[in-house]
Amino acid sequence: MNPHRERPVTQRPPTRVAGRRTSPAEQSRLRRQAAAGRMFVPSALTILAICAGMTSIRFAMNDNINAALGLLVAAALLDGIDGRVARLMGATTKIGAEIDSLADVINFGVVPAFLVYLTLLDGTDLGWLLALIYCCAIVLRLARFNTLLDDDDAPAYTRDFFVGVPAPAAAIGALLPVGLLQQFGTGWWTSLAAVGIWLMLVAFLAVSRIPTASLKASKVSARALPGLLLLVAIGAALLLTFPYVLMVIAIVGYAIHIPFAWRSRRWVASRPEHWDAAPKERRAERRALAREGSGRRVMPRRRQAMKKSDGRLGLHRPTRPEDPGRRPS
Repeated sequence: MNPHRERPVTQRPPTRVAGRRTSPAEQSRLRRQAAAGRMFVPSALTILAICAGMTSIRFAMNDNINAALGLLVAAALLDGIDGRVARLMGATTKIGAEIDSLADVINFGVVPAFLVYLTLLDGTDLGWLLALIYCCAIVLRLARFNTLLDDDDAPAYTRDFFVGVPAPAAAIGALLPVGLLQQFGTGWWTSLAAVGIWLMLVAFLAVSRIPTASLKASKVSARALPGLLLLVAIGAALLLTFPYVLMVIAIVGYAIHIPFAWRSRRWVASRPEHWDAAPKERRAERRALAREGSGRRVMPRRRQAMKKSDGRLGLHRPTRPEDPGRRPS
């Protein structure tokens, strides 16, 4: 045998796909097509969200406010699921993230500003100025959000909080005067001063560094599932009967949670040993420290039961006799 003879190159045998053999080149082409299909679905959802948001402006121009707000809610729902669909399908791409960010600018910055202006501020230069300020605030808020995503050195606990009010929540908050108009008619809440102050407050919360809770980090336990389903049923009933009342309740509830989120983030930021802990573990530690700091001693259940039994039987520990020379206070 010739030792310098080259060994034959072994080729990968073709595989069968749907009853026929495919070559490695065809397999690579099929994989590229599958990857393109996975990337198409979440990006298509984002494009549909943009179309829904822009169409809501058209309905608002035709004085169909209910349809306009409904389309904006649909755009918010599509925006909320496109990212999750991309992660589930393994189709997260940089271009998809850029499209999603641009869609947020349109749906939660441009569209709410137009709806408020066309409904309550039309014909006033000050109203147009307020709409511009709100839209620019949302753009600045999203730009900062994108830069924070690239910060790999941020502690783990920062994923549980947003910096400022997120753009979807800010959009719903900005539309509160429109919802009050649809539910209760005109009043002081539809005046230029009230709408302007509220719009500036929402814009400030969007660009501020006030922490708000992130629902992405929250987990639902099996014990809390029945109560959560009941809340979903109540919300669905209100959505079908009194949608603007549900809108007001949601905005008030979100505003109430902000002080608690600020306190929680401040607590964990001052304790580096809890930065990598789960939110549930941090809450348990805070409760334990609160019990210790209150000065109350946690008594075991058996000791509590014995104390209650002694009280029912009239068995009390004898008290120390007072000093006869001591004057009562």
